[in-house]
Amino acid sequence: MSSGDKLRVIRVCFIAPKAYPLFNPDVKKVFGGAEVDLYFLATELAKDEDFAVSFITADYGQERFQTIQGVRVIKSVDFKKNPLNGAVRVWRALHEADAQIYMIKTISPGVPLVAFFCMAHHKVFTYRTASARECDGTYLKGHFFLSKAFAWSLRKAKTVLVQNSIDKKNLAQTVGASAMVIPNGLRLETSSENKRDNILWVGRSAQVKRPELFVDLAKKIPDEKFIMVCQRATGDRNYEALAAQAREVENLEFIERVPFSEIDSYFQRTKVFVNTSDSEGFPNTFIQACKCATPILSLNVNPDGFLDEYNCGICCNNDFRCFADSLGFILAESRYIEFGKKARRYVEQNHDIKKTAEKYKKLFRNLL
Repeated sequence: MSSGDKLRVIRVCFIAPKAYPLFNPDVKKVFGGAEVDLYFLATELAKDEDFAVSFITADYGQERFQTIQGVRVIKSVDFKKNPLNGAVRVWRALHEADAQIYMIKTISPGVPLVAFFCMAHHKVFTYRTASARECDGTYLKGHFFLSKAFAWSLRKAKTVLVQNSIDKKNLAQTVGASAMVIPNGLRLETSSENKRDNILWVGRSAQVKRPELFVDLAKKIPDEKFIMVCQRATGDRNYEALAAQAREVENLEFIERVPFSEIDSYFQRTKVFVNTSDSEGFPNTFIQACKCATPILSLNVNPDGFLDEYNCGICCNNDFRCFADSLGFILAESRYIEFGKKARRYVEQNHDIKKTAEKYKKLFRNLL
């Protein structure tokens, strides 16, 4: 590569401390949809020689610097140490990334830290929202000081990105930040035909996801097999009680963890994927389900009404009676097959990581 080519390379750094287990599946620690989103974006972007991609993760005992799938992975914060130590290590990692553009996702004290670093060093700061709760003001109401720092950070951002148009509208009203909508993206392998014999729930045991409602649903429909893949959320003290409650239900199989590389096989074998969350941004599990031609039954989450618009599932607007009845409707006469075909068409149109990455490439070039 000539010196002129090197000058044209755009250096982008993503910050998501809990994403390291996605880069190294041997590390069996918890992560969420925000980490999955940035992991797929970073690894796809790294395939383009016009971009140099780095990724700041937490300390899981790995080497300080690694190159994985073309991404330079940089170790930073140690969750076992105090927050000040963590801030210092993240700041050092931001220096070591030597990027032009920095992107962080999910509200945390790291957001104002990265924003201030970018302001101090004349870098481009970008933020991507992870949940409807950080856009509609729900999260901010209970975190006064962080909410002030968060709002300041977003107003300093060169670009704020959201997952749906409702979040865009809400964010403008709550923190006065304008935003751009870019959907989450996943790699879309060819969908395969499999025997489908269960109802599936996948997620962390976070309170907002209301996993106990899936247990209640399984009790209501004893003739169907239910599978619950539920990782312990960080700091969840009620996890053992939830697991014990689930294991008492005869038609429900409770699984604590499935490696990310193997989770698609569960989506491929289920008739319906169920979401019980109170709120989300745009769940990556929705995209995983649609990728595997699996329809979605959602108790309350329906970003931009896509389940209705594309007819790839049903949302029950927090009505649990409707929830149980709608599951019966989807299962009757094998309607889940047709719903699933429409779900696959939807994801091909809207969530192919190759198409999503092109939107980011255009954005990053414009930012510079």
